[in-house]
Amino acid sequence: MELLANLERGLQELDRQSLRRRLRVAETPCAPRMKVDGRDMLAFCSNDYLGLASHPRLVEALQEGAARYGVGSGASHLISGHSRAHALLEERFADFLSPHLESPRALYFCTGYMANLAVLTALAGHEAEIFSEELNHASLIDGARLARTGVKVYAHGDADALEQLLKASTATTKLVVTDSVFSMDGDLAPLPKMLKLCEQYGAWLIVDDAHGFGVLGQHGRGALEHFNLRSPYLVYVGTLGKAAGVGGAFVAAHATVIEWLVQRARPYIYTTAAAPALSHALMASMDIIDGEEGAQRRAHLRSLIGQLRSELNLQRWKLFPSNTAIQPVIIGANDEAMRAAKALYDQGFWVPGIRPPTVPAGTARLRVTLSASHTGPEVSQLASAFNLMEAFA
Repeated sequence: MELLANLERGLQELDRQSLRRRLRVAETPCAPRMKVDGRDMLAFCSNDYLGLASHPRLVEALQEGAARYGVGSGASHLISGHSRAHALLEERFADFLSPHLESPRALYFCTGYMANLAVLTALAGHEAEIFSEELNHASLIDGARLARTGVKVYAHGDADALEQLLKASTATTKLVVTDSVFSMDGDLAPLPKMLKLCEQYGAWLIVDDAHGFGVLGQHGRGALEHFNLRSPYLVYVGTLGKAAGVGGAFVAAHATVIEWLVQRARPYIYTTAAAPALSHALMASMDIIDGEEGAQRRAHLRSLIGQLRSELNLQRWKLFPSNTAIQPVIIGANDEAMRAAKALYDQGFWVPGIRPPTVPAGTARLRVTLSASHTGPEVSQLASAFNLMEAFA
């Protein structure tokens, strides 16, 4: 078949450019020590920043939730799938972020991808204009495309360029959308400057805090707490499959914004609600994040970040300037990055190679992510392997 032949040629071209992705099979729970494709590995690749994905309290809560609520929700939220577990969790999120949002309410989604699609498509009308960060996550880019309205892209972290775009805009509704922590670089958006601009020019500031929620801030309230922000212009998206250790996402904002999403957000209205047991497990996750154990885990994670940065001694490769759990090592060429990833894998270290189109051409990298479940000796092992490998690369 010519159709299949076309696909095969496309796959061969991906191979030629060292761009073909590979699925690996994890046979044990998400943790630093895992069995992957039959091999024992030390993993530095998950987004399980606080080490909660296999926490005994969350496992017990998920089992309890399944016994109480069953396995599936059975319908969309607006039909009959909205359980008490969902409602309690949404109330918990609204209360948790009340220091940073005015008259807050929250809405739970099956995934972070769906939450971002929902916010952008529901809030952007025909006379709206979206101002999107250059390095935004694919879900925000796709949400802006699906909104079917004008989109302006501003340079990474450039608040001055954003101001010029806002100043020139005549749109009735303006939406500025950004990641908080950029998933491939680990740096933070200049949210205080951006919020000030949004308040000045009457724009929503939509913050995707996927990699900040639970990790940043004294209490784990994410980028809003980290920067001490509060405003009715904020629309906050928190992802729950990373630091929270379970799955799904939520949007928190002024109650009027959330009610509009309930009425107009197609990714919320037209999909089956997530299993209530997940929401029940997430309540246990929130207890940890907001408690003493969460504070201890965040402190340990910060110490591991500092340790890795001090022990890596790279000469040719570049450690990106990041103070978050995401620590990218920029290598450059696709083939060299993948050779380095394989060399680490052969030594028992699972560190993914990241290539275009996920990152710009010429910036292929190894993306190291740290977890509060890692130990100091494990981080030292990784740093030594990196230093030795680069010396002989």
